[in-house]
Amino acid sequence: MEDNNKAIRLSGLIHESLVNGPGIRRVFFSQGCLHNCNGCFNPETHNFSGGELFDMDKLIEDVRVNPMLSGITFSGGDPFEQADKFAYLAEAFKALRLNIWCYTGYTFEHIIKNIDDKPSWKALMECIDVLIDGKFDEEEKDETLKYRGSGNQRIINVQESLKSGRVIVEEFK
Repeated sequence: MEDNNKAIRLSGLIHESLVNGPGIRRVFFSQGCLHNCNGCFNPETHNFSGGELFDMDKLIEDVRVNPMLSGITFSGGDPFEQADKFAYLAEAFKALRLNIWCYTGYTFEHIIKNIDDKPSWKALMECIDVLIDGKFDEEEKDETLKYRGSGNQRIINVQESLKSGRVIVEEFK
């Protein structure tokens, strides 16, 4: 791959998933994470030089031609560690009218507090519909929770939260 500006480092992807958000979704697993949560579901995604480089335009085109997809999920690793790349993907997926979910170990409040210093975080947040925030906490692990692994993690309606200036949590049972 010649143009590294159009390359994203992923640990992998799932072409059609029913468990990483509602509907049939394409899931992109970011490579690289600083959180190192005890009991992490994807510890192989932590190393920033692991995984493999993918051409972002090819990833977008592959999504565009799949009429089965109703949404996109960014997981990890932590997509906010490559926010510029995920923002590029997210902008293209929003143009395709796809719903976008994103998992991060950062809290919504931490992201908002630092968003002015990190333009790529802002660009990514502007495209995300739902953010599952917070580190996985092994002491709060709960396998009955839908779309998250521990009770401290929240399912946040990002656009409504940004508009209202307060965190709007969604409930999924």
